[in-house]
Amino acid sequence: MPTPTQLERYAHLALTVGLNLQEGQPLVLGGSADSLPLLRALTRVAYRLGARTVAVEIHDPEIARIGVEEVREAYLDEVPDWFVQARLRAIEDGAALLTLADEDPFAMKGVDHERLGRRMQATMRVRRPYLEQVGAHRVNWLAVGAATPGWARAVFPELAPEEAVERLWQAIFATVRLDAPDPEAAWRAHMARLEARARALNEARFEALFFEGPGTELRVGLAPRHVWKSAVAEAQNGVRFVPNLPTEEVFTAPDPGRVEGVVRSTRPLNAAGTLVDGIEVTFEGGRAVRVRAERGEEALLALLDTDEAARRLGEVALVETPNPVYASGLLFLNTLYDENAASHIAFGRAYPDTLGIHEGSDEALAAAGGNVSMLHLDWMIGSPEVDVWGERSGKRVPLMRRGRWVGDADAAE
Repeated sequence: MPTPTQLERYAHLALTVGLNLQEGQPLVLGGSADSLPLLRALTRVAYRLGARTVAVEIHDPEIARIGVEEVREAYLDEVPDWFVQARLRAIEDGAALLTLADEDPFAMKGVDHERLGRRMQATMRVRRPYLEQVGAHRVNWLAVGAATPGWARAVFPELAPEEAVERLWQAIFATVRLDAPDPEAAWRAHMARLEARARALNEARFEALFFEGPGTELRVGLAPRHVWKSAVAEAQNGVRFVPNLPTEEVFTAPDPGRVEGVVRSTRPLNAAGTLVDGIEVTFEGGRAVRVRAERGEEALLALLDTDEAARRLGEVALVETPNPVYASGLLFLNTLYDENAASHIAFGRAYPDTLGIHEGSDEALAAAGGNVSMLHLDWMIGSPEVDVWGERSGKRVPLMRRGRWVGDADAAE
């Protein structure tokens, strides 16, 4: 377990570089009961930074599993909106939001897929108004990791429990550059690099991206109003913040009707407690018409049945390898980390800011040309064996070779 000093350094990085908590701003924290030491450190540092108040929501994954397994059939599709309403009220009051990514990736392993799918869809329906506000950056928000016994056991099954937790903390700290002599300076330089890449891509106005590698020949048309985004976002309250720590991506919105070809995953995916690996997908007219997986196919297909638009893309992201997440050599089984290891695409919902809008409603997304779905499922398709081109006026410009950027100047020509 990290020392109190280490946890406070991590908390300070999260609240300043990531969330950019403002003087007098309320803060809502969320995490599991296993993350209490970090939640306490975040609370302490937040008050020192001038937080008006700090509210903490604690959840337990075992209780969530019990709810899926034991609730009567008649009530399986009912999820109360009490907690969502509290979050919406917090957003109305201008509160910043910080959520810990600390869940046991296999907490739902072995749960009946049909029951779990119904419960997840009911939860997504109830959470939609809240997620629309978050997706539209109504306030500054942040997701960061916290090592817990369940998560550590999944990542390091061969280690003793205490050693596994310690190793996971070390990996988390490395991915957010906390081991640098001056972590905040390291982050400023990193953010500047990502912002420069996003600017170059926005200036280039590519019409499509083309991915080529083992098992992959994929053309991803970009939405006409697409905007490339990087690590830094600006909330509607005027606060600049970094929504995810770690972050290594630049990303934008595909045209949901213009994706063609075949693509193979390059890293496994944790889908609702099931490890999915060896994904192979064929797209025609923007829709995934054939979906296969060497492992976990049933769980993947269940998620793609969420709604009609779940088989279309809502995000495409470019990530250079190597980077601190990739260099760890770990499969974190947590999207916050694994999506930052390599370039990726996402089934389902588009992000409003990648379409140049500040409203997260279905109507606004559709009008801007983005995909509208309750699902957002990231999966990795990049590696040192995958090349990426930008396409404009029938010509292709190399963007990434063997997983690395060709260069900003070349990309914009």
